[in-house]
Amino acid sequence: MTAYMEARESARYWFGDDERRILEVLAGRYAGANPPVPFALRAFAKSGMLQTEDGLYDMDFSAKLPEAAIGDYAYAYGLVWSDDERSLDGVIEPLGPVMLYVNEERLYRSNAVDEMKPGERVIVPLALRKGWNAFLVEACKTAAGFGCLFGSDEAKVRIMQVLAPFAGRTGSAGWVFTEAVKNRLFGSENGFPDFKRAEEETCLCWQPRTRWTAEEAERPNFERLFGLPVQPSAAYGWSRLQVPAAEESLMLEGHALGPTVIWLDDLRVVELESGGTYRVRVSTASGAHRLLVRSVSGPDGWGFECSAYAGGRMLPLALPAVVHGGEGAWLYAGPLDPAVEPDPAALCTMSGLHPAVDSEGRAAGHSYWLVDAPQTRVRPYYENAMLSNKWTTGSATNYGRWDYPLGVTMYGLLRTARELDRKDLSDYALGHIRSCTEMYAYSIWDRDEYGFPSVNHQLVLIRMLDNCGSFGSAMLEAYLQTGEDSFRRIADVIADFMLRKLERRPDGAFYRQCPGEYAADTMWADDLFMSAPFLTRYAITTGKREALDEAARQFLLYKSYLFMEPEGVMSHVFDFKYAKATRVPWGRGNGWCLFSLSELLEKLPDDHQDRGALLLMFRELCAGISALQADSGLWHQVLNLPEAYEEASCTAMFAYAFARGVRFGWLEEKEVYAAAALKAWKGLTGGVIDRQGNVHGVCSGSRYSFSPDYYMHDLRTVVNDNHGIGIMMLAGVEICRLNNAAADQSSSPAQE
Repeated sequence: MTAYMEARESARYWFGDDERRILEVLAGRYAGANPPVPFALRAFAKSGMLQTEDGLYDMDFSAKLPEAAIGDYAYAYGLVWSDDERSLDGVIEPLGPVMLYVNEERLYRSNAVDEMKPGERVIVPLALRKGWNAFLVEACKTAAGFGCLFGSDEAKVRIMQVLAPFAGRTGSAGWVFTEAVKNRLFGSENGFPDFKRAEEETCLCWQPRTRWTAEEAERPNFERLFGLPVQPSAAYGWSRLQVPAAEESLMLEGHALGPTVIWLDDLRVVELESGGTYRVRVSTASGAHRLLVRSVSGPDGWGFECSAYAGGRMLPLALPAVVHGGEGAWLYAGPLDPAVEPDPAALCTMSGLHPAVDSEGRAAGHSYWLVDAPQTRVRPYYENAMLSNKWTTGSATNYGRWDYPLGVTMYGLLRTARELDRKDLSDYALGHIRSCTEMYAYSIWDRDEYGFPSVNHQLVLIRMLDNCGSFGSAMLEAYLQTGEDSFRRIADVIADFMLRKLERRPDGAFYRQCPGEYAADTMWADDLFMSAPFLTRYAITTGKREALDEAARQFLLYKSYLFMEPEGVMSHVFDFKYAKATRVPWGRGNGWCLFSLSELLEKLPDDHQDRGALLLMFRELCAGISALQADSGLWHQVLNLPEAYEEASCTAMFAYAFARGVRFGWLEEKEVYAAAALKAWKGLTGGVIDRQGNVHGVCSGSRYSFSPDYYMHDLRTVVNDNHGIGIMMLAGVEICRLNNAAADQSSSPAQE
């Protein structure tokens, strides 16, 4: 038996057979360790270094510094935060001679092959320390090129957000870079710039610039931000003020150019038909208030000034949201259609976009909030688990992230909340899901505007089932509770990807094409979970039978490739490059399959043409898997190898599926499978879940191999890995229901 804890530390020791109490501890620990931290809002200059669609920062200095001469140097400098010491694979595509320094240590120097081979990608292992990590890139211009592309491998999963160095840019997003210089300025022999001090101390001009010129600063605010349009355009300024206690009114005064309206909260307090000076007293309560100014450009200019007074003192104005690196007191939006006047409360949000117009007054897509600095926008970032990835977990919170392990976790929380009648847990899970869906339109725009999204990375860069199916399924579970239109609209996008765009084999089976990657031309048992539960819920919520038929079809196709005779279990992967299955029955891969098949069977009509074949598949898998259960109640990481360690997440999924099979009457030997499910739960609560609700023994995210040694020795267990937390809760819910069903049956009158 694999020992993860002493018996006295386990949940079973303290809570016994009280499944509901154990569920409360599991859910409470997760929610407490992952508080609802919002996206970070940061000042970001579009004139800086943008990312490619692969997430690499485009450091092509030939475009940024067109006047540079052959032999000139340039530097890019940035900071990366890491919550813990950890490693990350970096990627460099040199365009010419390049060096990379991390924390003043040179990690890479390009060679002639790297520099001259078009599209050459070099993997650079990055060992990051806890806290700030300083990245410095040196590039030298040759006739071949000047600069590089640099970032993290698989950037939409291994998120590496770069922040600006130097005291005057604290909190701003993005790299800074120098002008072209004739000699090497930094490096092992010349020293390095101190990112904590002012950039002026380097005696260099760093871009992008953060200050207006004196001439620009003299212009009215909207004019310096948006220019003077040919046709009238509208723009908004949004700020916040605090009225002191005991004050019952305030005075607003200032000047505006062009037709102007000012709202205090939802009350229209100033209206100027053609601009001018204003001074108005407004009755109001003490506390925080929203101040919104709308001004239309006119022949005399475009902009406004606004001050507030109470009790004879000027009230300080402040940004209405925390924008790291943003200075001043106002956020700005424009240029917008002057004929449209949205509701102030609907406009003043950080999750919405604004329909923009060009200088001629024609529709020009959308815009977002700006701060009062050259080409500097506000940009939301997912930073709650900086550098978190699906292969490792860290101490950072996981809230607001769209990815598949968190989809399982949110589904587990929603089911647990319903089982325990805990609205607080339901609200927590719904808040996580909404944090993604409310930003969906923005994240699509952000991707198109900047090359690579800052939030919802996997959702807006859908290329495989991992990116959309699991979290999409949890989102549809939430839709069944709330009926929110945004959930349904995103589900339509995911369904279109699965049913119309996803790669398929000639027989229609989903597979991973992944050209040029290690997993090219493979089929994974995991993908039944990444597709079927979503398609099942989509069919139920929309009435589109096609999605349900597709889910059923995929199970039978996957069985033809992956089912292992005579063991009665599934191979993890079929590799079409070798025209064979790996024949390694990875525990969680089988768990994904059996879990998802139970979800499909629950909703599949009794008269469905594939129901008989799918019931047979379910029973065959249950028989094969149950025969391999260890004495501890757990199953092994490689199911048919007793020397493999005992793994928690597959055990939870098997308990879940067995309990459902008994409860729904799919399994004839009810006593056998009920006993196996209860034995598994006893093993989990006695040896995997501790009394604080921590989950041990969960295998980290997997690649694949033809060798079982990879699964046994390379894939180690992680504490509180999201691959296991949600399914542990789901198993607990099903054990509760299994026990309740047994109790109801035993208490019902005997039938003659």
